[in-house]
Amino acid sequence: MGIFDKLFSGNPKEKKEEKVLPWIPLTSIPQLDMIEKRSNEKLQVIFKHSTRCGISRMVINQFVDSYDFTEEEVDLYYLDLLNHRDVSNEIAAKFQVWHESPQMIVLKGGHVVHHASHSGIQAASIQQVI
Repeated sequence: MGIFDKLFSGNPKEKKEEKVLPWIPLTSIPQLDMIEKRSNEKLQVIFKHSTRCGISRMVINQFVDSYDFTEEEVDLYYLDLLNHRDVSNEIAAKFQVWHESPQMIVLKGGHVVHHASHSGIQAASIQQVI
């Protein structure tokens, strides 16, 4: 094995196991009423992601790495902005949060209690409102 093989192939045993979050796909406007109602019982988090944006990809990867909540604590919704822009527009209107991408919106008790975009998106912010 040459030096380039060692540099670029890596040791398969050292590969980081990919963390999978309990994402709930957000694909329709009627889901927003359900999310609002469920926020009276459990924290609801919406993550708006643009699949073609490098910044959005970097932010979601950092979010996934630091996310440490159970499904009993939080419902975590994933909105693909490119396929569901109508849902994103309705989120802005319904919850009075200016659209940005990437963006995280946290609902509790029927109201937005936190929202952030770009580098301001931190999983630790969720802990502050649980």
